[in-house]
Parts: sequence; structure tokens; C-alpha cells
Amino acid sequence: MRTPLPDWPVFGFVDDVRPALDDARRRGRTSVLATLVAVEGGGPRPVGTQMVFTDSGGASPDPVAGYFSGGCVESDIADHAYACLADGEPRRLVYGEGSPWPDIRLLCGARIEILLERLESSEPALAVLLEAWAERRPADWVTDGRRRTCGAPGEVEAWEGAFTRRCDPAQKLVVFGSDPTALAIAALGAQSGFETTLVRGKGPEAPPPVPGLAYSRLSPAEALAIIGTDAWTAVAIASHNLELDREALAAALPSAAGYVGLLGAKRRLEERLAPLRAAGVPEAVLSKVHAPIGLDIGGKAPWAVAVSVIGEIMSERFGGGRKA
Repeated sequence: MRTPLPDWPVFGFVDDVRPALDDARRRGRTSVLATLVAVEGGGPRPVGTQMVFTDSGGASPDPVAGYFSGGCVESDIADHAYACLADGEPRRLVYGEGSPWPDIRLLCGARIEILLERLESSEPALAVLLEAWAERRPADWVTDGRRRTCGAPGEVEAWEGAFTRRCDPAQKLVVFGSDPTALAIAALGAQSGFETTLVRGKGPEAPPPVPGLAYSRLSPAEALAIIGTDAWTAVAIASHNLELDREALAAALPSAAGYVGLLGAKRRLEERLAPLRAAGVPEAVLSKVHAPIGLDIGGKAPWAVAVSVIGEIMSERFGGGRKA
């Protein structure tokens, strides 16, 4: 039997399973956490990728987040997740070479190993994980399927047979601006799963018509102080206003934000940075700014710029490096 999954796997859009785990915990539901613990031969997803299956009270678990292969194995994994929900026994599933299910193969020819573990809503390690997620603190999830712990990186040790997954805070994005380009950057950020806020000082009281987007009418300094910044925060300055650009740079560059990008020609960068330099801001801080913002993909239309900006932020986060 293969558990049927939705015809359109939009659950795979969600890469961070913590919101799904949090929702299940709040509802008192039991979940199965599936984690990709080994890959050989260049699989479609990296080690650490996860899915969550939550007990819906029906005939099968609901897949609520994540994917491993784009359709090759998910339905079979759902079968095993249902069994894991029923008996509580962890499982290690192998697909590809050495698999007990030779009829299920990834088209890429990879071998993957997936750990399934049942998580009760009262699980202590789950509470620690979700508290760290809510407070934007990194955490290590250490598990062998039966025993698990969670804590700050370096504070918890793995044991023989255990797998450790680093869980960083969600990507945050703050966009300054009001024109179509700023809206496109903010909209694509929200659709990409970033915790996104559009800042338009003294802007309209009604928020922009973009699903999942927070909105602030405060000044750059006031907005960033309330939103908060850390290494997982990106700031995109796309205002087309010299004074606002300077205000936003003055607030963003000395902050803890891991990425600061500025829309506009490189030749105009100096006039934006000059007041900060005159005020004594160190060159090491000024050099943080990505200008012109985004990857060089050649397009200048709003969505093209948005793709380039979100692409650069993802490249920075996942180790792709800066553009040449």
C-alpha cells in the first residue's frame, strides 16, 4: 500500500518544519519527524532535510511540510510514517543501493537514508527546540530515533548511532521602500518563506496587499529596533530616495544584520556612504553593503530585481558566495 499524497505537493514549498511541529504541539497532536541522515551519489536534497507527518485523527497522517525527492519516495515514506505513529517504533529507511524496496528508486540514482521518529506533543526536547526557534537561537537536535536531546550548539553531545542536525533561526528580511521594485522584493521574500517586513515611514495606514507580509510605518532606526536584527537578518534598501537610503544605511550597517543591500548604481554609492564615513563609521562596517544589490542577472524589471536580491540572500546563507 502506498499512502496517497495530494496531487499538487505544495507542502514541499515549506522547508522549515518547525512551524508545523509547533502547530501540532499546540493542538496536542503526535507527529513523525522524518530526517534525511545520509546521501550517496548526489541526491536532490541535502543531509538534514526534513518532513513532518502529523496525526490528523483520520486514516493516514497529513504531510504538512518538506520533501525529499520530488515524488520518488514520499508516498512510501508516508506509509512508514503512519506505521510509526501507530506503534511508536523508529525506522531507518533506505532507498537506492541496498534498499529492501528495489522497485523504489530515485531517478538520479542516489542512495538516501531517512530516520523516522515519533514525537509526542509533550516531548521535552521538542519544547526546547521550539523555544529556541521562537527566540531566534540556533540549536542542535540530537537523536537516534528513540532517545533525543536538544540544546545550544556545543552544549549537547551526540552518542554512538545518533544524528545531529543544526537548526538555525528562520531567515528574516526587512525591505525599505514603496515602489513596485520594493514590493516585488518583499513579496518574493514572503513567498520564499522569509519572515518579511516592508518598512515605509509615514506610509499609508492600510498594509500592502501582499500575503504573509508585515508592515511598518516607522522610521528606519525605529523599525529595525522593534523588528530586531541578527546574523540571519537581511536588509534590502530599495527606496530611490537619497535621504531615506542614508537613514536606512545608518541604521542597518552598524546592526547585527548579516546582509545589507542597497538598490542603485555603484557610482552613486559614495554619496550615500559619505555622511556615515564622516561620522566615523569604520570602513569594515561600510564594506558590508552589497551595492548594487542582488546577483547580476541582467534584468531591471521589478520581479527580475526581486529574483536577484532573494537569490543573493540565499547564496549568502547557503554558502554560494558573493557575485563576481
